[in-house]
Amino acid sequence: MERLARRLGVRDAVVIGLGSMLGAGVFVVFAPAAASAGGAGLLVALALAGFVAFCNATSSARLAARYPESGGTYVYGRERLGPFAGFVAGWGFVVGKTASCAAMALTIGAYLWPGRARFVAVAAVAAVTAVNLRGIGKTATATKALVGVVLAVLALVAGAGLLGGGFDAGRIAGPGASSSPGAHGVLAAAGLLFFAFAGYARIATLGEEVRDPERTIPRAVPLALGVVLAIYLVLAVVALGVLGPGRLAASAAPLADVVTAAGLPGLAWVVRAGATVAVTGVLLSLVAGVGRTLLAMARRRDVPHGLAAVHPVRRVPHRAELAVAAVVTVVVLVGDVRGAIGFSSCTVLVYYAITNASALTLGRDPGRRLPVRLLAVLGLVGCVALAVSLPLASVLAGFGVLALGAAWYALRPRHH
Repeated sequence: MERLARRLGVRDAVVIGLGSMLGAGVFVVFAPAAASAGGAGLLVALALAGFVAFCNATSSARLAARYPESGGTYVYGRERLGPFAGFVAGWGFVVGKTASCAAMALTIGAYLWPGRARFVAVAAVAAVTAVNLRGIGKTATATKALVGVVLAVLALVAGAGLLGGGFDAGRIAGPGASSSPGAHGVLAAAGLLFFAFAGYARIATLGEEVRDPERTIPRAVPLALGVVLAIYLVLAVVALGVLGPGRLAASAAPLADVVTAAGLPGLAWVVRAGATVAVTGVLLSLVAGVGRTLLAMARRRDVPHGLAAVHPVRRVPHRAELAVAAVVTVVVLVGDVRGAIGFSSCTVLVYYAITNASALTLGRDPGRRLPVRLLAVLGLVGCVALAVSLPLASVLAGFGVLALGAAWYALRPRHH
């Protein structure tokens, strides 16, 4: 079996994790989360989503150190729970993240050229695929540049919001679309916000390309997650303090509106450009991650074995990545994926529920101070609770697609 080259250190892995997470939450998810949970509820939901993600990150890091190969929970589920659990995880990840890729590509088009959003989206998919096909080292280098630009733009937004004179702490606790969102509204918002944290698993998904994975992955995953959670909390407080929950919930471009409301409308274009860069970074790492999971499934013949090919020079799964790009392009051209966030959140939460269940089968880790088994239990319960609390359409679509995949898996031996 052809193996991928191990070229990523701790810094590279952290940067890929940051590039996977920064963008989706800040530029996409805050508005619907605020509509669901209100002001104070948004901050509670963000903390809850971050905690569930931390539990998942701990389980992912333990499993990735034990099984340092491409595929993430698809591999862990197969090894710890059986082939069917692994298939459900891999199927959910590939389907959900393919929809996310299309959503991110269309978001790029909407920011850059609204009248030709689909054309720009196709061009974006082609560009990031070309970068990924040149090797994981090129992916890490490109992601570093994207993350640097995004961090600068987010610092600009935070500074403008806090220092521009429009910030009022009294707005933070105000009501959103519903004056009494209740626990269900907070859970639904947390489920939506979880979409913003899911990128940390890209580090584990790329485990076969990480140097010294037993040391690198457990350090890189929580570090990337902690940095992103801190950034999200700061920006959530700034957005609520400047816009208030009601205006934030209705905003199509919350951070651009923060800068405008702070008295600096001339900088709104900078924020829009930063959003484009951020989403491009997410798309870059998403295509790479889905391609690696498809590679792992092809190696075990859960999808056509031809997708298991590794380029002899670049050492990347070129056929898998080209297949992902082709499917995403079709969805971009013919589909409307605005509801992909809820759908993707549902399937990805099931994916991480399987991660935590797999981690529960591991023995104790010598020298670890964290209660890793308790965190796995809390992560499993949290994933299920957030998944079923999402909007009903997202829950039905997510579990429906998972059921179709399970049925195909059960019937497949009759056809082969």
